[in-house]
Amino acid sequence: MVRKTIDFYDWQIKPHSLWDKQWLVLTSGDFHAGKYNSMIVGWGGFGTMWKKPFALILVRPQRYTYEYMEKFDSFTLSALPEKYRKALELIGSKSGRDLNKLDSTGLTSIPSSHVSAPGLDEAELIIECRKSYFQDLDPKHFLISSIAKQYPLRDYHRVYYGEILSISGTKDFTG
Repeated sequence: MVRKTIDFYDWQIKPHSLWDKQWLVLTSGDFHAGKYNSMIVGWGGFGTMWKKPFALILVRPQRYTYEYMEKFDSFTLSALPEKYRKALELIGSKSGRDLNKLDSTGLTSIPSSHVSAPGLDEAELIIECRKSYFQDLDPKHFLISSIAKQYPLRDYHRVYYGEILSISGTKDFTG
């Protein structure tokens, strides 16, 4: 996959489609130490916070990747083309506690340019982030009753904000 660095001001996405339809692979850990894990994230956002470009992601505490998000200071978000849907389904349905998901899918982790967490070589878009803030969702603050229905086990997400340090992608993501 041929990716080039994209300036945040030139980055063009269809955010709802990217999160809800295409999905993103969240990877946290340290590539060079060989300690990292990936999962699918379908809830999140992009924008500007504290005068910096940022990504917002949500991770439930029982997810194996949560341990990596707590231990390491960075993460990546990788968007893969539709031809990798089966690999994404495996990443989204299996736990890294039980198997090496990337080995099982045939996907290839690669070092990032600005963070310790790896990206995926097959990705058409890789977003490199340094964690800058987190907060646990509090159900007392849900203003719409249907939100609580997303949490029958009361396993509320931790929300992580990551400053975007680098974006690389195919020409489909530039203006």
